[in-house]
Amino acid sequence: MATPIPGPQWQSDGGVGAVAAAGGLHLYQLALHERYGPVVRFQLPGAGRGGAVSVADPVLLEATAHVNKRPAKLFEFLAPLCEAGNLQVLDAEEHGPWRRLLLSVLAGRPSHERHFAGFTALVTDLADRWAEQAGRAHVSLQKDLTSLSLRMICEYALGDAATSDIVDPDRVTAAFENVLVEHLGRSEPLSGGQGGADSLAYLRATVDRIIAAYRRPGRPVRGDRSDLIGALLAAGERPARIRDTVMVTMLAAHHTTGVAVSWALHLLGRHPDVAARVADELDRVLGERAAPDYADLRRLTYLDMVLKESMRLYPPGPYGAREATEDFVLGGEGESEGEGGGSQYEISAGTTIFYPFWAIHMNPAHWPDPGSFRPERFTPEAVAARPRFAYVPFGLGPRSCEGAGLAMVEAELMLAVLLKRFRFRPVPGHEVTPVERFVLWAADDIRMTVTPRGLSHGAT
Repeated sequence: MATPIPGPQWQSDGGVGAVAAAGGLHLYQLALHERYGPVVRFQLPGAGRGGAVSVADPVLLEATAHVNKRPAKLFEFLAPLCEAGNLQVLDAEEHGPWRRLLLSVLAGRPSHERHFAGFTALVTDLADRWAEQAGRAHVSLQKDLTSLSLRMICEYALGDAATSDIVDPDRVTAAFENVLVEHLGRSEPLSGGQGGADSLAYLRATVDRIIAAYRRPGRPVRGDRSDLIGALLAAGERPARIRDTVMVTMLAAHHTTGVAVSWALHLLGRHPDVAARVADELDRVLGERAAPDYADLRRLTYLDMVLKESMRLYPPGPYGAREATEDFVLGGEGESEGEGGGSQYEISAGTTIFYPFWAIHMNPAHWPDPGSFRPERFTPEAVAARPRFAYVPFGLGPRSCEGAGLAMVEAELMLAVLLKRFRFRPVPGHEVTPVERFVLWAADDIRMTVTPRGLSHGAT
């Protein structure tokens, strides 16, 4: 017999008041699962009268991994970025080939290696600017690092044009920031004078010029899938879909990477013993070099563990959602090791399935003392002992993030360069409060002081 799905009583406001009272949807999810257990039904604006079913147990999540549909209503806010149909809610038949094409580029070593030197130059430029203000002023991590990650993804997504006279990188960055303000509700408008509509038109025109340049007679075509626009053109994608793909790629990478690195530095600033161990690893692997080569990233195993643990504690995207396309059952005797024991929960077609990534990552059944910062949770032995969906910073199933591999390369490079050169300490009296603003943001940024540590071996 199916177990009734518990949850709070329905309210006339559609649940908005409960979310606000909790301090945001990310905190509301933690409270719901702490009170009601691994599976909760709750009111979610945009999810319809039946609400959403939130699943915080990684074993129970196994039954949802096949779902290949996103609820259109919840992703309407991204529609202004797309002309050829909202890429986040493509039907499964159209989404599958598009996803495979993106993975062949974004997840591939050729594209990572091709852009690595450009990424390194951009990170080094930020480090040089921080070095100039060291000792005189604090740095605002999320402001600077999200701007850096946007420049990195512009260089990646726009290809060779990003370093040519076709593209003005500063104007592209400013225009995209204005689009974010207009369409995604960032906290404060940014200076620059362009409205969201004008900025969006400028970005689309820029990508059109790049596509035209790619189509020039005699232009060499890369066959190694290291070029996003080139791969989309070679696959026969129409210009509007290419523009949309570039825009959505820039959006996703801009937010997640910069925020992830910000939270990692925040945690390291409060755990100097862990920061010292990272610095020792960087000195051992890099020697006197100020930045890693692409191949060095595989040797920075402790840095990788630190980044993963920081994304467990502060997942850049705190939740996701799917829509059931058929009736199915969560749980059962074969999944008794999960929190739900042998309970079975019936999910009907059309139900919004909510993935509370932060609550999953804070589930004490799989993460003892979940609020503590312990990079050792990500040793190979510890990872093998956990269910595979206990850690889902990039989502799960056929709608998981196609750019996960690229994001990890960018984030580890940023951390390696910055931690090789600096020590980070919190600004006294500055409170860091996570808030949900499309990503898991800090309400008043993350302010830290930076101190050069030098390049000599053992300097911390």
